[in-house]
Amino acid sequence: MNHYVYILASKPYGVLYIGVTTDLMRRVWQHKSKEIDGFTKDYNVCQLVYFEHFEDKWQAALRERRLKKWNREWKIKLIETSNPNWHDLYESLT
Repeated sequence: MNHYVYILASKPYGVLYIGVTTDLMRRVWQHKSKEIDGFTKDYNVCQLVYFEHFEDKWQAALRERRLKKWNREWKIKLIETSNPNWHDLYESLT
């Protein structure tokens, strides 16, 4: 089964959110459509700026927990290594 760790942003260098899911397209769409009450809806965090694929759910969960502990500067550097212009990657998945 596929598992994804993803980072959403409100805008470049804006508010960041890290999550894990088995269906990346559906989950990001839920954030974009404001279906999910909570942090991402309250702060308009819906641009997919980074993701990683895992086949093992435990590895995905571990990576998510580790990324959440990183400081903001490290998260920004991670995003910019693969997405320097902070494009919304969701559009490339559809």
